[in-house]
Amino acid sequence: MHTLIINAHPDFKNNNTFSAKLKDLFMEKFTTAFPNEAPEVLNLYDMELPRIEETQLLKIWGKQNANQPLTEEEQIIADTSSNLLTQFKRCQRIVIVSPLHNFNITSRMKDYMDNIMLARETFKYTEDGSVGLMTDNYKALLLQASGTVYTNNDRYTPLEFSYYYLKEMFEEIMGFDAFYIARAEGTSIMSEDDVINKAKTNLDEVFNEFYEA
Repeated sequence: MHTLIINAHPDFKNNNTFSAKLKDLFMEKFTTAFPNEAPEVLNLYDMELPRIEETQLLKIWGKQNANQPLTEEEQIIADTSSNLLTQFKRCQRIVIVSPLHNFNITSRMKDYMDNIMLARETFKYTEDGSVGLMTDNYKALLLQASGTVYTNNDRYTPLEFSYYYLKEMFEEIMGFDAFYIARAEGTSIMSEDDVINKAKTNLDEVFNEFYEA
């Protein structure tokens, strides 16, 4: 069972962010549970992610559908996108490390989703609607840091679009067995100790279930 850590933080080299600290908490538990294994790590802000733009994926997909040859630059983009999809499908445990940006996922995370949410690859269309194809014991976990608290069932709770978007895309569209979240929340209004202690508890609650077969 392979684990893929998708780091979607723009400042991914900064070990002092709460996203990085939450990732460290996860790695402590992972190393204890699986001492002979290492997850694959993909830093989205350390690579050129193919994007749905006129000169990139839109043009490439159009050429591929028309059986037209790609230029050398287009082939590099196509290969990068294909490799991202292959890696994603190979790993049955997906861990997303991300801050909450304007109530949603980061821009590179959206670009990544556009590379792996492909019809006939991770889901398919039927007469009764789309059906997920990632149904062979796939699970995902979002490690999310946020400046305020989104679990108090107040005005902020329905504004936290990132969790709801990712959960529905992974479970409802791609067919994952489960989508979990562990939060380092309230980073702008709570003490660091309180944030980290709550995050540890949150992660403890989901870690074992995340790795159950």
